[in-house]
Amino acid sequence: MPTLPFKPWSTAIAVAITLFIWLVIPLPEGLTPNAWLMLAIFVGTIAAIIGKAMPIGAISVIAISIVAASGVTGDTPGEAINVALSSYANPLIWLIAIAIMISRGLIKTGLGARIGYYFISIFGKRTLGIGYGLAFSELSIAPVTPSNTARGGGIIHPIMRSIAHSFDSHPEDNTSGKIGKYLALVNYHSNPITSAMFITATAPNPLTVQLISSATGAEIQLSWLTWAIAMLLPGLVAILAMPYILYLLYPPEIKETPNATQLAKDKLTELGKLSRNEGIMLFVFFVLLLLWADIPAIFLGDAVTLNTTTSAFIGLSMLLLTGVLTWEDVLKEKNAWDTLLWFGALIMMASQLNETGLITWFSANMQDWITMMGIGWAGASALLVLTFLYTHYFFASTTAHITAMMAAFLTVGLSLGAPPMPFVLIMAATSSIMMTLTHYATGTSPVIFGSGYLTLGEWWKAGFIMSVVNLLIWVVVGGLWWKLLGHY
Repeated sequence: MPTLPFKPWSTAIAVAITLFIWLVIPLPEGLTPNAWLMLAIFVGTIAAIIGKAMPIGAISVIAISIVAASGVTGDTPGEAINVALSSYANPLIWLIAIAIMISRGLIKTGLGARIGYYFISIFGKRTLGIGYGLAFSELSIAPVTPSNTARGGGIIHPIMRSIAHSFDSHPEDNTSGKIGKYLALVNYHSNPITSAMFITATAPNPLTVQLISSATGAEIQLSWLTWAIAMLLPGLVAILAMPYILYLLYPPEIKETPNATQLAKDKLTELGKLSRNEGIMLFVFFVLLLLWADIPAIFLGDAVTLNTTTSAFIGLSMLLLTGVLTWEDVLKEKNAWDTLLWFGALIMMASQLNETGLITWFSANMQDWITMMGIGWAGASALLVLTFLYTHYFFASTTAHITAMMAAFLTVGLSLGAPPMPFVLIMAATSSIMMTLTHYATGTSPVIFGSGYLTLGEWWKAGFIMSVVNLLIWVVVGGLWWKLLGHY
């Protein structure tokens, strides 16, 4: 019997939810039938993503088909399909796809591994130092690796395992406590922090930027540089605090690790001198950072300012022209094309929920409920942030979570009087902080949890503690930093 291309139960549940909302629940007062149908399709799509009924790209194709065929987005068939495909003209979607293609160069050339072993060779004399070496390695490549799974799971994790094995720390013989458990935790918890620090550090961040723009009527449009500067200080404090907190929480049996420095040096020796392709990759890396930070405009004027996505295309073009990446490499980067497809679908549906008035209606009702509690904008903001953060226990996808909840929560918080810039920034940071919680929170977590160094209880305990630590750092340090930057 052939294997079905979808999970029957997950698919049935998603379809049932869609039909129940559309056909069974009465149309609420104040909403149009199109708005209600759009909500039914949207919720059904999110249910299918959460239940992993099919790959997210396949789900997105089906969602686009249903939206266009239902006519919910237009009065004519031509208008309906135009709207259903409209988000693929969004530069932010292309930014993240192109950046994923560029990050392939870090793996292909070996530059990512070289950077990792370089930091270990500097900090690796003690176990705590190795932790900082892993964290700084992750941070150094985060701006150009929007696949946090590729960064934490594909580049840093093999380095972490190599070091753990060199000290005979293996899950299968119950020696994880020697050093492997601690390093696995640092390997993982670096990922949410660095993901929060740059728009291009994890795929859902551009979606967050888009939702913030919509919620504020385009009054707040976060650029790459604005995001990076705003997240810089709280991110650095978090990256400095995290290895030490985990060291106290799960102290490794081995404290001194002089062999790690030698291991890293041996690995660097194996890699040899910086190759031509590594040098070009490093050059492109710095060119992109300069362009994204708008440095040329500081010296040459606004005439040389480039759109962030344009800069990404230039970076990819340089790698193609020099042969560091081939067109075959680009075509084989399935994650980039997959991301391009499902991002467009989710942004389209989120936009249509707003266009049909659903977000406004839901936010108004939610606002009335919170207002009756009499907790003011500060209490309301705290409630919204905490609810948004800890409902991630029920999601296996940051993208699905952000798509389902971010727009409404932003609208409610702003409507209740929260200072706009600090509120949207803490919500943006929270969308990455929530990755700490579970072993299914993001793509990186099953990779590292699957290596077997931690029990489920240890993982969840560390995840909850780090979620509290990171949130406090962003609220306190971030709040003071944003005040200094003049954001409120």
